[in-house]
Amino acid sequence: MTKQVVTLNRVVIRFAGDSGDGMQLTGDRFTSETAGLGNDLNTLPDFPAEIRAPAGTVPGVSAFQLAFADHIITTPGDAPNVLVAMNPAALKANLKDLPRGADLIVNTDEFTKRNLEKVGYLSNPLEDGTLEPFKVHAVALTSQTVEALKEFDLTKKEAERAKNMYALGLLSWLYSRPSEGTRAFLTSKFSAKPEILAANLAAFEAGWSFGETTESFSVQYEVAPAQMPSGKYRNITGNPALAYGLIAASELSGLKLFLGSYPITPASDILHELAKNHHFGVMTFQAEDEIAGIGSAIGAAYGGSLAVTTTSGPGVALKSEAIGLAVSLELPLIIVDVQRGGPSTGLPTKTEQSDLLQAMFGRNGESPVPIIAPQSPSDCFHAAIEAARIAVEYRTPVFLLSDGYLANGSEPWLVPDVADLPSIEPNFATEANHTDADGNPEFWPYLRDTETLARPWAVPGTKGLEHRIGGLEKADGSGDISYDPENHDRMVRLRQAKVDAIAATIPELDVDDPSGEAEILVLGWGSTYGPIGAAVEISRREGIKVAQAHLRHLNPFPRNLGEVIRSYRTVLVPEMNLGQLSMLLRAKYLVDVTGINQVRGMPFKSSELVDAIKASAGLPTADSVNENE
Repeated sequence: MTKQVVTLNRVVIRFAGDSGDGMQLTGDRFTSETAGLGNDLNTLPDFPAEIRAPAGTVPGVSAFQLAFADHIITTPGDAPNVLVAMNPAALKANLKDLPRGADLIVNTDEFTKRNLEKVGYLSNPLEDGTLEPFKVHAVALTSQTVEALKEFDLTKKEAERAKNMYALGLLSWLYSRPSEGTRAFLTSKFSAKPEILAANLAAFEAGWSFGETTESFSVQYEVAPAQMPSGKYRNITGNPALAYGLIAASELSGLKLFLGSYPITPASDILHELAKNHHFGVMTFQAEDEIAGIGSAIGAAYGGSLAVTTTSGPGVALKSEAIGLAVSLELPLIIVDVQRGGPSTGLPTKTEQSDLLQAMFGRNGESPVPIIAPQSPSDCFHAAIEAARIAVEYRTPVFLLSDGYLANGSEPWLVPDVADLPSIEPNFATEANHTDADGNPEFWPYLRDTETLARPWAVPGTKGLEHRIGGLEKADGSGDISYDPENHDRMVRLRQAKVDAIAATIPELDVDDPSGEAEILVLGWGSTYGPIGAAVEISRREGIKVAQAHLRHLNPFPRNLGEVIRSYRTVLVPEMNLGQLSMLLRAKYLVDVTGINQVRGMPFKSSELVDAIKASAGLPTADSVNENE
């Protein structure tokens, strides 16, 4: 059957089903094929928060949203153009996000009376008119998969497991995605199980063929490759990008990389990725708890390694005393905090920017720590290198604040030229730096560099540089234990001055203000970068003069930040918290910034920020228009 082919410039698809339906794998495979085709893309995996929620219930729904386009995009989309719902729970959990006229592909086999009752449907939405606003494609995905696999020596339950591959084949046909990568992936994954391999390939082919032959889909779609800067690209998620950045920093500095970590969602993939790379000299240690993880990393830093510990908000709380120890020891240490919703266990699989103030102040005493925040999944690579540079050159622990959205989301990454990466110089102490009263050479572990205020870093075992460090306050220079009030005051101020001095080596804040006449500045940090960029672009198309800036360095701030925010009438600060950066800006610069805050465990929608920009410009918003109507 010859079908019409329609060209689109952007599509947003959401796959949703039970946590055992393979939606993350389906979304990942569709994403990989899309990346290979050359589209720009952005993804948002959405996992159940419970380890094993009851099957067929709303809490057990797993979803994967993907936006892909023939132009540069920065978000996974506010709402899907297409929803694939594998069961009633997936439909109920996601239908509220579906705009009128969107395509809805529903697995009719799962809409049984029992499954409908599980999620509170009193009648079948496929029959009662609930879905009239949408283009519904009712497909018996489960039974058609079983029928396609009837020649294989599989139980009915085993055959049903391949329905996600059937759905993937159907969507791959519908949006003209290549299939070679999926075939190669399945061949590699099931090489030791030829029957399972053949069944999955057959299910994929059956879904593709159904799309070609059924009258349910009269149109096939194409999305052309995006025009992007030339170079070598790969699709990457934030956690692997961060891991590769740490490996690159290890190579750039000549230091062996050590990770001491306790598994915690959503940071665990960094441990998994680094554990695969022992050929780069990476050493990973899965500790028995958070405290042991950071304790081992501090020991590795003392021994001359590039030391890292990874965690999320609850783990930072447990590591807090040891982080204070690292501040006192003045050793290089990277603390990766992949933020999630809290407090306590909170929303372990959801995203939030909840730990900025915890990173700034979550220790006893005056314990300043530099803070870096990546803005996108691929930027996690570069942020990790920058965190390592600061840690090594300034002899200080550094917080790297990622979050669940960045960790699990993906985008095309332009693989950098190694020659373009910055150098990182450990400059280990190799000889005595002081003489005693008798003129004999000795090593003072707290005798500072005059520019960076960093203390010398001596590898244990270096002849003549024997020394001790510890958590008790040290005398400036000699490193002897000191309870002198004046010395303590001096050391506290020196540690703060050292962090402040970092500002001299970071770029000034770059402001995107094409007109030069904007009175509104949208200032963000971390993963709000994508939604802010999309919202600013939409607002400018509607004639609003608005500027945008984004912070990578949160402690210390860029040198010109105060000047920048004082030059705009209104400064909007979107955050996935209740206003933590806003609080810091008000306190430091006495500027009454306007916070735009949400803590739903999901990223901002660009439409929400467009409304905030319009409100600041005195223009009607979508909500106000609806109220007037």
